[in-house]
Amino acid sequence: MRSNSRVFAFKVIFAHLFGSDVLETQKMILDEEKLSEKELEFANEIVGAFMENEYHISKEIDEMLENYHRDRLFKVDLTLLYLALSELKVCKTPKQVVINEVLEMAKKFSTEKSQKFINGVLAKKE
Repeated sequence: MRSNSRVFAFKVIFAHLFGSDVLETQKMILDEEKLSEKELEFANEIVGAFMENEYHISKEIDEMLENYHRDRLFKVDLTLLYLALSELKVCKTPKQVVINEVLEMAKKFSTEKSQKFINGVLAKKE
């Protein structure tokens, strides 16, 4: 159930990074995918946390990156970091669960090397 919510939130955040309107993106995705009311509620909680805290989450990512700048990250990897940190900020999901879910998404949406990179960055999260 929550995996579907995370994929939905991932798509919305990813589109936002390219300048897409969040509400329009949500409507478009909902036309293609059916989420239960609980799944949509959880997805919206993550997206809302991201939208409200994007600046602070960006700064947090910057602090966790060593010898690397956020602008150089693959957008998919950056989106996964935003997703994880947004969920950790507002949801009661344990850190390790969030990390495991995001790493599974990295397998699906990103590269093999991205998993290690994302895991290393998120391991620095207190």
